[in-house]
Amino acid sequence: MKTRTRFVLPGLVALLVVFMAACPKRVSIAEIEANPARYSNKDIAIAGVVRDSFGVSLPGTPVRGGVYKIDDGTGTMWVLTDEGVPSKGAEVGVKGRIGSGISWRGRNYGLGMFEKSRKFRKR
Repeated sequence: MKTRTRFVLPGLVALLVVFMAACPKRVSIAEIEANPARYSNKDIAIAGVVRDSFGVSLPGTPVRGGVYKIDDGTGTMWVLTDEGVPSKGAEVGVKGRIGSGISWRGRNYGLGMFEKSRKFRKR
């Protein structure tokens, strides 16, 4: 029994470390805006309420996507997505990569996030 525990416990700890390292860190928008160079081109997670959203979807084509603005209570940030955009007022958590100078439809939105995945909060 002791021999089994000696091998299982370190294996579980190693698995937990790998899992934790793979998850992006959740950061407040105020932290990102205060030090954008620290988070530039890095995967992170933010969460908040959608304040604005603008989407494009052309039926019969693979063209879709858009941008939406998240407010986490410390600030707001635009998120660029290749998927459909969430509705205004939705509570979402987003994982993605921070980038600067996001331009869409001829408008520059400055600091923003390129979405990789999104989860909705259940009410």
